[in-house]
Amino acid sequence: MNYSAKYLISVLEKNGYLYRRPNGSHQLFYHPGKNKSVIGPVHGKKDLPKGTFYSIMKQAGVDKSDLF
Repeated sequence: MNYSAKYLISVLEKNGYLYRRPNGSHQLFYHPGKNKSVIGPVHGKKDLPKGTFYSIMKQAGVDKSDLF
């Protein structure tokens, strides 16, 4: 499984989240239909910890079966 920030961003965008703004080494994504915001850490090419990746997916309301 790929736990990179780039993959996280692509999954969020695929599920309707829009890039809102940067905040240091984190990026804010917003879903207008759900009125929900999610913050994704982007630390260069480092992979995210598995728990952090799945926690962000849970906050975004993305099911594990929706990952590609």
